[in-house]
Amino acid sequence: MRFIISLIIALMWATPQMDAASAKAKDLPIKSKRLRKESSEMLRVDTVYLTDTIVLTQAPEALIIKIDSSYLLDDTLLNPLSYIDSSIDSLYMEWRDAGLLKTHERCIEMPDNQDIPDEVFLQRIAALPNVIPCSYNKIVRRFIEMYLYQRPGQVSNMLAMSDYYFPIFEEVLERHQLPLELKYLPVIESGLNPNAVSKMGAAGLWQFMYSTGKMYGLQINSLTDERRDPVKSTEAAAKFLKSLYDMFGDWNLAIAAYNCGPGNVRKAIARSGYSKDFWKIYYHLPRETRSYVPIFIAANYVMVYHAEHGICPAEVEFPLVCDTFMIEENMHFKQIATVCDIPMNDIKKLNPHFRSEIAHGSEKTAGVLYLPSQYTTRFIQWQDSIPNYKKKELLNDKLTAKPYNPYRANGEAVVYRVRSGDNLYNIARKYGVSVSKIKSWNNLKSDMLQIGQRLIIY
Repeated sequence: MRFIISLIIALMWATPQMDAASAKAKDLPIKSKRLRKESSEMLRVDTVYLTDTIVLTQAPEALIIKIDSSYLLDDTLLNPLSYIDSSIDSLYMEWRDAGLLKTHERCIEMPDNQDIPDEVFLQRIAALPNVIPCSYNKIVRRFIEMYLYQRPGQVSNMLAMSDYYFPIFEEVLERHQLPLELKYLPVIESGLNPNAVSKMGAAGLWQFMYSTGKMYGLQINSLTDERRDPVKSTEAAAKFLKSLYDMFGDWNLAIAAYNCGPGNVRKAIARSGYSKDFWKIYYHLPRETRSYVPIFIAANYVMVYHAEHGICPAEVEFPLVCDTFMIEENMHFKQIATVCDIPMNDIKKLNPHFRSEIAHGSEKTAGVLYLPSQYTTRFIQWQDSIPNYKKKELLNDKLTAKPYNPYRANGEAVVYRVRSGDNLYNIARKYGVSVSKIKSWNNLKSDMLQIGQRLIIY
C-alpha cells in the first residue's frame, strides 16, 4: 500500500516537470544539424537562435558561437531601408534605365523572399576570405534580405560599377597592407556613386566630410573636390582607416569609428565596461552606427554571393580601363572631346572631381585627368593644341581656385537646428570646427542634444 501511494505521489510530481521540460524543448534550437555543403561534402553546424551572435572564423569547420541577446531590439530591424541614404537612391534611379541585365553564367531564376536556412548564410559567410571577423545574427540577416529582396536593382548596378572601382580600391588597400574587404565600405557609404553627397555634407565614394578630407590631404576648392576622385579619396580613406585601427586594435570598432568618429566609440567602450567587442558596445553607439557593421557584413555577402540569388551585373556604359594624365593648364571638357574625338560623357564619368566641365591644372599644382585608355595616343598627340581650341569662348583667363567651404558664408554665424540622429561630433565635422567650440559657443555642459535645439556656429 505504501508503495502504491508513493508511486502515485511520484507520478503527480513528475508529470508537470515532464510537461515543462517538453515545452522548453520546443523552444530550444536543434543542435548539430548536418548541412550539405555546395561541394557535396558534409559540414557540422550548431544551430542557434536568430537573435544570437555568431562570430565566424575563416574555417567553416570551426564555427565559434557566442550568445549575447542584450542588443537585439532595434528599430532598424523593423525598417532596414531607413539606413540607406537618399543619395544612393538617386544613383539607383539615375542608372535604373541605363541598360539591361547581362548574362551571368552562375545566375539562375529564383523566387523572391526565399526562406533560406540560417545554415546556408552561416556557411557562406564563413567561407569568405576575410581578415575582418564577420558575425551572423538576426540584424545581419535583415540587411542581407534588404539587399536581396528590396534592392536587387541597386545591387545589380553596384556590381557593374565594381568592375571599375574595386581594382582601384584593392590596389591602394594592398599597398597600405589593409584588409581587402574594406573595399565594401564605399558600397554602403555611397553606393559606389562618386557624386554622392549626404545630408551632413559628406561627399564622394568614401563620404569624407570637408574637414576630414582636408586633414588627409585632399584638395577641396571652388574648382576641384578630390573627395570625388576615386584614387586620391581611396588613398585618404586608407590612411584614415589605418589610424582608426591603430587606435582601437579591432577592425569592427575601426569601421564603426569611421561612421561616427573615434570619440563616440570611446564613449561606447567606456559605458559598456570597457569592452572591445562591437556587439557588447552596440547599444551604447549612435543609432545609425549600430547598423553600420551589420550592413557592412551584408554588403560583403551580397557582392560575393549575388549570383546564388539570381542577381547579375547591370550593363552600365562605363569605360573600365583608363589612363592618368597630369595637366598643368586648364582644359575644358569640350576642348578635349572635340580635339581628341573622345565622347563627352566618358570624360564626365571619369572625372567627377572637377566641379565644372573644366579640368583644372597649373604649373604649381598639376591637375589629374582620367581618360579612356583607347584615346591615350590621341590625347598625347594633341595635348598642346587642346587649350587653344575656342579658348576665349570656353575658358576664363581669370579662372583660379578659391578656398571652398560649403557650409559657411562670409564668416557669419550659422544657426543649426538639431535633427534626429545628430550628434555633436557629426555637426562639428560638417562645419569644420571642434566639438569643444560648439559647446563653448552654446554654453553646453554635456554632449546631449535635443531634436529641434538650435546651435550657433561661427
